[in-house]
Amino acid sequence: MPGNIWVLAEHWRGKVSEITFEALALGRDVADQLGSKVEAVLLGHGVKDLASQLGAAARVISTDHEALAEVVPEVYAEALAQLARRERPAAVLTPLSNVTLGVGTLLAAKLGASAINFCKNVRVVDGKIEAHAVLYGGKIETKVAAAAEPVVLGIGPGARLADAGRSAEPPAVVDEVTVDLPEAQPIRFKEFIEPEAGEVDVTQQDVLVAVGRGIGSRDNIALAEELAAALGGVVCGSRPVIDQGWLPPSRQIGKSGMQVKPRLYLALGISGAPEHVEGMRGAELIVAVNTDPAAPIFNVAHYGTTADVLEFLPLLTEQAKALRG
Repeated sequence: MPGNIWVLAEHWRGKVSEITFEALALGRDVADQLGSKVEAVLLGHGVKDLASQLGAAARVISTDHEALAEVVPEVYAEALAQLARRERPAAVLTPLSNVTLGVGTLLAAKLGASAINFCKNVRVVDGKIEAHAVLYGGKIETKVAAAAEPVVLGIGPGARLADAGRSAEPPAVVDEVTVDLPEAQPIRFKEFIEPEAGEVDVTQQDVLVAVGRGIGSRDNIALAEELAAALGGVVCGSRPVIDQGWLPPSRQIGKSGMQVKPRLYLALGISGAPEHVEGMRGAELIVAVNTDPAAPIFNVAHYGTTADVLEFLPLLTEQAKALRG
């Protein structure tokens, strides 16, 4: 009987992260192929009530400890390693986000196990777990078969739809288990600095108007802001725009910024470097505007035009305003 598939249930400030539900949906697919079960591992302090949201898992393993109150990768990896040694799962899926990044790699090191990061899909081939990984900021895509179990899989955003990993029913089983962690840790969480008042969370927006180097200057950001207001969205940007200080770092989309999945993503004057595409390729509808017909952004866009951004923006804004009355 193969081991079960574990999913590390990421949560932040009392809420289960969307990527947890995505990983649960993926984990369930893999478990079905193996003929095993998907189980969620909930680590934290005073968060056991979150287990009720993890009904897509056949079982939730809940561990409460003061040292797990904040996500410190070294501490979380040690807790997971202790649990994995007891139960021997076939695979552990860990979300790759700003919250839990690093946990999976450290876990694999502690277990002496294989680790495959940046997975966009996982399946079972000839009885072995095979991951489809996106490496070097999207420059390389490869399929990697795990040599042995357990295998630790770092799951990037967008591997599955979050709704597929949600359940209106609570999990059938919630087991509360303990781990042995010293209260004093060599690496400790010190402080979380809240974003500035009035700043928006681009990861929660349905419409994003993204600007790149092709916007020309800081003054032209106002054109994008006007379009975003007409569409009921917000403005974000690629790294060159943020590096020049035209938009705050919280608006950066890409590998070194935010991962987003809006209903509409307008890429204006963005070339489409792999590092940027990695952050927005999960959008439902991508529309690109770039004067270079060979720009890589057109490889992921659903619609595109080679019009001049500064000429195109006012026209699109006018049409958007007209449609909204």
